[in-house]
Amino acid sequence: MSVTAWCLTAGFAGLVLLGFPFAIAIALAVTAALLLADIEPAFLAQAVISGSQQFSLLAIPLFMLAGELMTAGGLSRRLVDLAGTLVRHRTGGLAMVAVLAALVFSAISGSAPATTAAIGAILIPAMVQAGYDRGFAASIAVSAGVLGPLIPPSIAFVIWGIVAEQSIGRLFLSGIVPGLALALGLLVICWVHARRNGVPRLPRASLAETWAAFHQGKWALASPVLVLGGIYGGVFTPTEAAAISCVYALLVGLFIERQLKPAALPAIFARAMKTSAIVCAIIAVSAGFGILVAQEQIATRFAQWMAENVEQRWLALASLNLAFFLLAAVMDEIAIMVILGPMLIAIANRFGVDPIHFGAIIVTNVAIGMAAPPIGYCLFIGMAISGLSLGRIARAIWPMILLMLVVLFLTTYIPGFALMLQPAGR
Repeated sequence: MSVTAWCLTAGFAGLVLLGFPFAIAIALAVTAALLLADIEPAFLAQAVISGSQQFSLLAIPLFMLAGELMTAGGLSRRLVDLAGTLVRHRTGGLAMVAVLAALVFSAISGSAPATTAAIGAILIPAMVQAGYDRGFAASIAVSAGVLGPLIPPSIAFVIWGIVAEQSIGRLFLSGIVPGLALALGLLVICWVHARRNGVPRLPRASLAETWAAFHQGKWALASPVLVLGGIYGGVFTPTEAAAISCVYALLVGLFIERQLKPAALPAIFARAMKTSAIVCAIIAVSAGFGILVAQEQIATRFAQWMAENVEQRWLALASLNLAFFLLAAVMDEIAIMVILGPMLIAIANRFGVDPIHFGAIIVTNVAIGMAAPPIGYCLFIGMAISGLSLGRIARAIWPMILLMLVVLFLTTYIPGFALMLQPAGR
């Protein structure tokens, strides 16, 4: 490899290991590569501007803001109450409430951390009080939050759609079946845990309670119907859907539920902006990184090496999944998608993998990374809510991680599993 290529690969890796934030590490690696290649450093500024001016990127801060507004406006509590009336009387019912509430909230926020925070803050203390082990309560909330990247509208699919230049709507569809399969598996784990540990069942909700919960939760349930119905009905794009979701959450929180106070809006906007800035900064500076990687033909050479040394497609996909799992344990998942995107796409093309199917594989990996020790974002949220150490939650979450790996296996090796909802003739 050339000196520039070494700077982009080993140099970037070294900066990350030294503890530099990913966006800064990328920017420094690109700047050093430009100087070594005798290219005008202003190239980086131009790349950052072009990389941050994509219309689809607007969906990321907007969906994050929508999730914050829904939580502050009390809609997450409505979802929990509704799910409770349906399954709380079953074995493991309260843990199942976390899964079902997260399933619906994921269709509002599109974010794993937002889903974990919204559902975990309510249900981790309630599960502990009901007799569940605190480690299990935290791990099921973290695992349920992982539904956020899989159930549309998903921020992870938006990012991959931008990186891979694929239809975001079709990518959304590819995550539904894996997401539902993961949710079903988590429900089974809840039942098994409660049965083994003798967790008492809660009383069955009366018909009047159930009807009241549906009536009070109707505005929360209407949000994913409005957003997803508008996207797949061709009324608006995913980015426009994110804006509509924000307006809907704001109006419902202020004027219908009346739990969202105008005085709280600056703090809500600030939280959403802070999280969005981290994501968008990585994407923006990665534009220059991607251009230099293409210029040095790093992705093409690696894909060619893999094609020459790995003959079977199943083995190539297994290698990618293993590499992604190991990287996600120590590196930001969004950074992996953006930085390694060209290389991953080149390998998928080399082995003839359908681009939408490959997007489902990548985002399922991203979902696992959100919960995988030691740096999964959702793990830290679970730690903050439960007061447990990382090691305590990590020991409790491995059954859920194994379930996620089973879903990843099905997504990877049975294309129809992820593609069964794709429009006919596509």
